[in-house]
Amino acid sequence: MTSEEILVQDLIKKFSFLEEKCNIARVRRIFVDVKAEDILDVLSFSEKSLQFTMLPAITGLDVGEDFQVIYHLANEKGIMLNLKTNIPKSNPVIKTVTGIYQGATLYERELKDMFGIIVEGLGEGRRYPLPDEWPEDQHPLRKDWKPDAMKGVLDNE
Repeated sequence: MTSEEILVQDLIKKFSFLEEKCNIARVRRIFVDVKAEDILDVLSFSEKSLQFTMLPAITGLDVGEDFQVIYHLANEKGIMLNLKTNIPKSNPVIKTVTGIYQGATLYERELKDMFGIIVEGLGEGRRYPLPDEWPEDQHPLRKDWKPDAMKGVLDNE
């Protein structure tokens, strides 16, 4: 049995609802679909019990009616565990993962700036990556964002 298969088996043993939700895409790459209400539990287990101690990135995607958030986790063996969750655009709220991965702050600020995703529990701080004067209601990675809405807002007109 490969390391990836053992990890998937451990995930399913702990979380039976992940049966049929895990995909070993190739060597050292595992993708798992997780419901938003379960993501913190799966992240915590992955960090503590499976030794996925690194969070190299969080990716946000606009997938139509939903946003998809992918938590890219890594272990010391170079295996990437990618936990994918969808949240509705009509209520784009997720909970912060900074209690599990302290370095998640900038990634979560990016989700807020670029998509308008509300990250509950994220501490106060500067915007990232958009400048402070960027309008709060403009999220440039949303498929429905219109660059024309910014005409004259940030320049010296």
